[in-house]
Amino acid sequence: MAKSDAATPRERYRAQVRTEIKQHAWEQIATAGASALSLNAIAKRMGVSGPALYRYYAGRDELITELIRDAYRSLADAVHAAAGTGADLAGLAHVLRDWALADPQRYFLIYGTPVPGYHAPEEITGISQEIMADLLTACTALEPDAPATPFAAHLAGHRDWAGDHPAPPGALHRALAFWTRLHGVLSLELAGHFTGMGFDPAQLFQAELEDLVARRG
Repeated sequence: MAKSDAATPRERYRAQVRTEIKQHAWEQIATAGASALSLNAIAKRMGVSGPALYRYYAGRDELITELIRDAYRSLADAVHAAAGTGADLAGLAHVLRDWALADPQRYFLIYGTPVPGYHAPEEITGISQEIMADLLTACTALEPDAPATPFAAHLAGHRDWAGDHPAPPGALHRALAFWTRLHGVLSLELAGHFTGMGFDPAQLFQAELEDLVARRG
């Protein structure tokens, strides 16, 4: 008889508890921010001792890593699915915005202020590069022969952040402009800095996107 790949009751219970811990962690982050994350506080909410919780997560940093991994994986999957159906640069931008608006705390955990004392493992960088790879592909398709700006020429020799993607210098420049400008608008919107200014942040996001798509080089 072939060995079953099904999880054992113990493994299922462990997975359920880890999921519950993460749910409480997100609630705590929404209330006090990621820097205040506390396994002991989560244990109290769950009605168990602090040491009991450490059987599921070795410490705060392991829990933060799990939350960041989940967040990046969620965004990478959403972007990749859109790219797989033929979404262009504008389409990917709206995927990013929709994902951010759906859960601002999740967005800020990976694109907001770094958690003091925490350093993400190498695997997290790998997931974030998946997102950039789809963006670089969209930028290359938009204008494969974009003229090289002085900064694009600089990027030709400083492209470690792009991994092994073959995007030309013009696409590298466009991708970075896209990433910084649209994240800037999103971060300000989600933090409430546009409140009371009397304009629609969605319209600002769209205007920035149209400018990025239209720009040459």
